[in-house]
Amino acid sequence: MTEFWLISAPGEKTCQQTWDKLMTATTRTNNLSTNNKFNIPDLKVGTLDVLVGLSDELAKLDSFVESVVKKVAQYMADVLEDSRDKVQENLLANGVDLVTYVTRFQWDMAKYPIKQSLKNISEIVSKQVSQIDNDLKARASAYNNLKGNLQNLERKNAGSLLTRSLADIVKKDDFVLDSEYLVTMLVVVPKVNYTDWQRMYETLAEMVVPRSTNLLFEDHDSGLFTVTLFRKAIDDFKHKARENKFTVRDFQYNEEEMKADKEEMTRLSTDKKKQFGPLVRWLKVNFSEAFIAWIHIKALRVFVESVLRYGLPVNFQAMLLQPNKKNMKKLREVLYDLYKHLDSSAAAIIDQSAMDIPGLNLSQQEYYPYVYYKIDCNLLDFK
Repeated sequence: MTEFWLISAPGEKTCQQTWDKLMTATTRTNNLSTNNKFNIPDLKVGTLDVLVGLSDELAKLDSFVESVVKKVAQYMADVLEDSRDKVQENLLANGVDLVTYVTRFQWDMAKYPIKQSLKNISEIVSKQVSQIDNDLKARASAYNNLKGNLQNLERKNAGSLLTRSLADIVKKDDFVLDSEYLVTMLVVVPKVNYTDWQRMYETLAEMVVPRSTNLLFEDHDSGLFTVTLFRKAIDDFKHKARENKFTVRDFQYNEEEMKADKEEMTRLSTDKKKQFGPLVRWLKVNFSEAFIAWIHIKALRVFVESVLRYGLPVNFQAMLLQPNKKNMKKLREVLYDLYKHLDSSAAAIIDQSAMDIPGLNLSQQEYYPYVYYKIDCNLLDFK
């Protein structure tokens, strides 16, 4: 399970007592969840007005930062193409896997100084993650263009003989070049019609050079043949060839053009390889930054919401629960019984999210007598 429930409850005589009560209710007898204390430092409280406004702002910021974390993770999966199983090992926070980071969360004093106001800290996060989002758009756009151009060229060099580029198939020796009267044409012939071709090609038009056909290349269905004829017979030959299911390819042998195409492909391929390493490194670093920022936002939300609900002086215990998948409903009930005294109005809204009603927006119902936020470390949506 990569889902965590980040909750808080007011300190009893001490915060340790609150923790012990939770442990007794959820793990010591019934193994409903694995729990960790979630350490939030002494942040500056500020005024009630600011806290109320901040509560809404942090909710929006939480959604935004989560969306950026997921975008970076998903783009990492796209960039790693064939090694998608390697994605997970690149998605780390501070050099450790996400579950370890969340369960051992420590506030980063250097990045988010706690002497600053809560609003300032949230603005630092907002600025930092917006920058990551903008950089990602720019880098992804550049890399996708390169990848797209390369794929288009690769597509040209693959596929059916009727449409693919012939540059890597033909050689100079296959053509009569620089002749005023003669021209070599390339014809795609279905394999089932090879015998017809050999029997008929010399008579498809006047002025076809006898015994001038050669098979240059075959794919699953067809073969590519050369045939040499007089220029004045081209139209007539094309017309008759079409009637007999032979397709004349429009192709002029141009060494310069073919060389330019090959060079372009090599250049794009080299550029893609050159950009790949730095891009993956950037994604790793910025995934870590964004994920760390996201968990700090969760910590801020727990702090703000706990002060708003449980009042001053600040006295609450934040706890991180990793529910046992089979017992999630039971865990909700146990938590409800443990904390229902905190808020009588929540009694009416006993967990309706336990009843999975398709299409029902449960955000209104996700209200519990204790402070609760979900953290889901499963960030990838593999198609």
